[in-house]
This record gives sequence, structure tokens and C-alpha cells, in this order.
Amino acid sequence: MGIVFLVFAVAGTLGSLTDWLFMGVLFHNAYDTYPEVWREGVRGGNNRKAILWSAALGYVMTASVMMLAWLAGAHRIRDGLIIGALAWLAGPPTVIIVANMFVKMDRRITFAHCAGYAARMLIAGAAAGLLFGRLAPEL
Repeated sequence: MGIVFLVFAVAGTLGSLTDWLFMGVLFHNAYDTYPEVWREGVRGGNNRKAILWSAALGYVMTASVMMLAWLAGAHRIRDGLIIGALAWLAGPPTVIIVANMFVKMDRRITFAHCAGYAARMLIAGAAAGLLFGRLAPEL
């Protein structure tokens, strides 16, 4: 069972790094397009609580995709990638794109967030396929 937690921790941490890359670094200046939409203190760097909650929820997302892969019987990386892609398609891009239609948000941010969530879910799915197919096939 320890291998399950190890793979989960690695996938979740890699997912957090994709959040940093896609949602923090990529198009960073686009976040200043509409400064009035941000909560007080976020633009000043006082967002530690939001970052910690975001990371925690990201691990929940990683665990959820891995559980979906397990329930679906994914025993290959390819199967896990398909499950990750379907989970992504069912959620984040729809929510983010619809929000962009109603909230002032630079389209580059919309793209970056959609890409970031895709990366996180694909990593989780691939990790699950590897785990359930090669590392711990008895699960």
C-alpha cells in the first residue's frame, strides 16, 4: 500500500508544479489586465492561505483521477491518460471557459488554467495507469 501513497504523492507534487508553471508563470502579466477582479491582498502577494488551499484541493483532484482510473480498471499508462483526459474534459475547461464569458478575465489566463488542469489530470491518470498496471497490479 505504501507504493500507492508514494505514486500519489509524486503525481500530486508534479501536479502542483504544473499549477505553478501554467497558472503562475505562463502569461503572468495577463493577471494585471483586469486588476479589479482580484481579492484584496492577492495582488500584493498576501495569498499564502489561497495557495495552500489550492495545493490541497489539487491533491484531492489527483486522488480523484487516480481513483477513477482504479474504478475503471486502468492497467496501462494509455488507459490512465484517457481517463485523465475525459475527467479534464468533463470539468475544468467547461467551468473556466463559461466563467470567462461572464467575468472579466484575460483569455491567456483562460488558456493557461485549462492547460494547467489538463497537465495535472494527465499526470494523475498516467501515474494511476503505471501504478495499477506495473507497480501494483494486484490492486
